[in-house]
Amino acid sequence: MKDNFSNHAADYAKFRPTYPQELYVYLFDIVQQKSKAWDVATGNGQVAFELSKVFDEVLATDLSAKQLAEAPQLKNIIYRVQTAEERFDDNEQFDLITVAQAIHWFDFDAFYKQVKHHLKPDGIFAVIGYSVLETLGELNTVIQHFYKVITDPYWDPERKYLDENYKSIPFPFKEIEPPKLTMPIYWTVEELLNYLNTWSAVKHYEKANGKNPLRLIQDDVYKHWGAREKREFNFPLLLRVGKL
Repeated sequence: MKDNFSNHAADYAKFRPTYPQELYVYLFDIVQQKSKAWDVATGNGQVAFELSKVFDEVLATDLSAKQLAEAPQLKNIIYRVQTAEERFDDNEQFDLITVAQAIHWFDFDAFYKQVKHHLKPDGIFAVIGYSVLETLGELNTVIQHFYKVITDPYWDPERKYLDENYKSIPFPFKEIEPPKLTMPIYWTVEELLNYLNTWSAVKHYEKANGKNPLRLIQDDVYKHWGAREKREFNFPLLLRVGKL
């Protein structure tokens, strides 16, 4: 698994979008028992925090100690530096296993072997993610150009799985059809630019060219922002859910 985010873990924690509460309501409704959950590649602990409100105990693992340092510290969340594919105690069993915005980095076969070892017979496995954001008007044209043209050569090959809405990843589980959920975000212009600056492709561009590519679009972002302080953006919410 690649670690593209340790070097800007604090920005990742501050500026990444949050998942809608409807996602958690749905998952909690279909999980029969709520004793233990495992949030894989937890990053800054966004999902683990929500799981901790309902589950007695949450294991939250990530390969980045710097990311975990940005996560909320709660009594019923156990943080562990550990890759998704790394073997651990088979006796640890979970009612829910989640992986959000990360499975495209994994060795699928090795990770799914772990899921099958650790998911309870009646447990739920959920793959969560989001693809490129959209908005209305000319600002959307600027954002899509930034994604599809300016930063396109600098994305890791694994990004294709997000563009394909996670439909092309292997999924060797009994699949449950989830509801269609939306992921609206309301941001100021500074919040949008800060989010774009967390893209791994932006960091790759910077390393290759010695400058930040946001400089190429910043004026157009301000030009097409409009009079409102905050604008609505929508992320395609990706969700695959299964059982053993």
